[in-house]
This record gives sequence, structure tokens and C-alpha cells, in this order.
Amino acid sequence: MDITLPRKQRVPLPRWLKKELPSSPEYFRTRTLLKELGLQTICEEARCPNQGECWSKNHATVMILGPNCTRTCGFCSVPKGPTTRVDPEEPLRLAEAIQQLGLKYVVITSVNRDDLPDGGAAQFAACIASLRVRLPETKVEILTPDFQFSLERSIEAFQDHLPDVWAHNIETVDRLSRKARVKGSHKATLMCLKAIKERYPQVPTKSGIMLGMGEQEGEVEETLTRLRSVGVSHITVGQYLRPTPHHMPVKEFIPPERFEAWRQRCAELGYTAIECHPYARSSYISSS
Repeated sequence: MDITLPRKQRVPLPRWLKKELPSSPEYFRTRTLLKELGLQTICEEARCPNQGECWSKNHATVMILGPNCTRTCGFCSVPKGPTTRVDPEEPLRLAEAIQQLGLKYVVITSVNRDDLPDGGAAQFAACIASLRVRLPETKVEILTPDFQFSLERSIEAFQDHLPDVWAHNIETVDRLSRKARVKGSHKATLMCLKAIKERYPQVPTKSGIMLGMGEQEGEVEETLTRLRSVGVSHITVGQYLRPTPHHMPVKEFIPPERFEAWRQRCAELGYTAIECHPYARSSYISSS
């Protein structure tokens, strides 16, 4: 398995980033069921390296509000293009699919929908409501956009249908944010997470950062500290892997011992749920 650089520049992955191809019956059952139910997952759309492991454990992160994103971020392989109408039947289909998959913990995410007045918040809330009715014992985590064009309206949409964990990723350090995140920024992320926590203090908030994009350690420290300052208690820190040659290059492979050092630092800063290792992703077999 090689990192996806142009052939003449291809660099082998270090040993700690190599995974076996999925082969378990559970993996193929999950893949088949997701396809039959017409359910999209960020696992596939973002080319997540943990797809085989998670699906083998009957864990998937579902993606609502269509396949196409309104932003073109430099690290993300989710397709960009014309958006689709909001499907009123999607919350019911989602609940049916989760029931068939037998999930006790579900993560719901979406593409950015800057074309919608509420950024898609009402659809998230409708999905939570549908799951609460059909599967009241299932825990629900959401990974939302920043809603920066409709922040107050979007957050209010959840007042009657709160998740168990609310995540929004900061992705990288401030200096690299403009290059990595089209229309996104540290300021928008911190404003979003702060507004969520102030409106719903009982809901744990979560964020994630990727390493290996050219950040400095002091910048990572600053990012982790800023996230704690707005009440974030759940954190993921993982290795950035370039999804295609058209995306931002990997500047460095961070060794496992550095991730362990960051895990210890996250604990010192007061994070209560920490996933910090090379393959950590925002919804990777959540320890929340």
C-alpha cells in the first residue's frame, strides 16, 4: 500500500501505516447491506483507511444530504458538484438501515451544504428524531459542518433533538487552514463549537486534527489549547494521508511514539475522550 503520490514521486508507507485488506464475513455483510439500503458512508466517500476494520466490527459513519459538497477542501476526496434536494424520506431510511445493521452507536455526518438556509441542520435533527423513535437505546453522534453562514439558526434547529456527542473538526493548525479548508477557518470552527457548548452545555463536543501536513508542534499545542478553551472534551489526532495526487501532499509521517506523547498532552489539557494514533479519524470506533 503506497501513499497516492504521482508514480515517480511515490513513497512507501512506513510499517506502522500498513493494514491488511478486509476479508471478514462481517465486512462483506456490512458492505452489501449498505449498498442494498442505498446508504452513503463517509467511509467510502472520503476513502477512509479504516473502512475494512470498522465494517468488520459493524461500525459505519453514514453521510446524509447527498454525495456532493459545496466546498473544495485541499485534503478531502468527497465529490464536489451540484447538490441534490433534501430528501424527506432520508431520516426514515436511515433509521431502518441502522436497525438492520444492528448498530448501538451511530455517527451521522454530511457534506457541506452552504446552499441551504440552515446548512442542513434540520435534516440532521430529523435523522436524530427518527433514530430516537425507532432505536431509543442507540447512541447518536453527529459530525456537522461549521454552519458559518447560518450558525444561530442551525444550532437552534437541534433544540428538541440533541445528539449524545456533537463533533465538528478543526482539521489542521491555523497557519495551514486557509490552504486546506475552502471557506472554513479556525475562527469559524471555534465559533461553532463555542456556540454549541453555550447553547447545549450538557452535550459533549468533539473535534479532530490531522498531523503531517507541515504543522509545527507549537501550532498543534495552540490548536489543542484553543479547542479546550471553547469546551471541547473529546479529541481525535491522526495522520493525514493524501487521498489522490490532486490533494495536499503529506509533509511528514508522524511516528507512533509522537502520537503517544500527544495523547498524554491531551490528557494533561483535560480532554476526557482521546483517540490519538496514526489511524485515528474523527469517528473511528469511537471511545465516547
